Amino acid sequence: MKTYLDWSAYDTYGVGDAYAGIPATGGNYAKAVAVCMNNHQCQRDGKGVMCPSYRITHDPAHSTGARVKAFKAALNGEFGDDPFAHPDLVAAMDLCVSCKGCKKECPSAVDMTLIKTEYLAQKNARLGVSRRTRLFAALPRWLHERRPTLQALVRLRNASPWVAKLAERWLGIAAQRPIPAIVADGFRAESAESCGQRGKVLLFVDTFTHYYTPEIAEAAIKVLRAGGYAVDVLEPAKTDAEPERPLCCGRTYLSQGMVDEAKVEAQRVMAALAPALAAGTPIIGLEPSCLLALRDEFYSLGLGPEVGQLSKQAFLFEEFLMREGNKGLKLDLKPIPGGRAVVHGHCHQKAFGAMKSVKKVLGWIPEFEFDIVDASCCGMSGSFGLEAEHYEASRQMGELALLPAVRAAPDDALIVADGFSCRHQIKDGSGRDAVHVAVLLAHALG
Repeated sequence: MKTYLDWSAYDTYGVGDAYAGIPATGGNYAKAVAVCMNNHQCQRDGKGVMCPSYRITHDPAHSTGARVKAFKAALNGEFGDDPFAHPDLVAAMDLCVSCKGCKKECPSAVDMTLIKTEYLAQKNARLGVSRRTRLFAALPRWLHERRPTLQALVRLRNASPWVAKLAERWLGIAAQRPIPAIVADGFRAESAESCGQRGKVLLFVDTFTHYYTPEIAEAAIKVLRAGGYAVDVLEPAKTDAEPERPLCCGRTYLSQGMVDEAKVEAQRVMAALAPALAAGTPIIGLEPSCLLALRDEFYSLGLGPEVGQLSKQAFLFEEFLMREGNKGLKLDLKPIPGGRAVVHGHCHQKAFGAMKSVKKVLGWIPEFEFDIVDASCCGMSGSFGLEAEHYEASRQMGELALLPAVRAAPDDALIVADGFSCRHQIKDGSGRDAVHVAVLLAHALG
């Protein structure tokens, strides 16, 4: 079986009785599936549990364990000659939102997000890639090459219920769901003098920040410079085949199972990062799913040993500030109006234990109180909440805890969420705007 991701990390798995259930085909991919020990920790809900599909259905068929069983059946030949297109496997994976909750909470750390990416790649190879898949996956390229056209189409679609219905019929994008507006020009880095007494950092501006929320990158630069850092923005390498196109981590391609295309984006990023990796320069990201792809999925794209060094130098914005705070960083922050907030953590922030840094950094703001919502996935999860067949499930996931908490928050309370998709779900489900931590800290600088 040809696999599209690099599964060599599982090469030594399978020693001992615990792994007796390794499927007959699939090689190291099968070993990744067989990590599951059937302890049923994935079939629970309540405080601190992330898996949203089981939480909204309470059906074991939508748990990680059930998905593992379906993959084992597929790799053991029980689903015939075309196992990755079999209805039973499709049904098992239907509500998986790649939240990485299983990787954190499962005692065996089953990586269903990565398993799903391989599954989608295999499925695409057999059934082809749909128009909607290509649209969502290639969004970074569309935004670079056809931004004015996309801006106009999004405005028209959001303003016209008739056009929204037509788009649902043709592309499968839920008519009930507004599509985020694309900003006019995208992010443009402005030069500014900074003595950089605390050193230099490199800011990775992801696709979503670049084209939808450039104010977040501007706020992050303001905060970092106020802290005494010289800030450079990561740009394509001089040898890049498309030097004018902004860099992208490849997340949109990975989420749709288009691994070869994701690898091209990742290789561009690695080439651009080469000088920073050699110099030991900290690399800071703003969108959790994008920055953490550099520390996680990049290992499975066969990019070479430099990925190991990258994982040591890549930080989420709050992670970097917390680390530097432990080394003496002080920001001159002032109280902000309202003085309180409701905070929602992105799934990948929670899966990687990054919420500790969010708490720490928010605690630097004087006279500021905040509550972190004990919520599962917001339900948007990239394109999942935009898909017509998943709109209702997405809404239910948001209604588990997040949206009620936001609606219950006082009018003068801020809503804080680092994830682009999370802010989209919050706005659509409650009517309230959420802000990134970088924007909040920049506001507190005065």
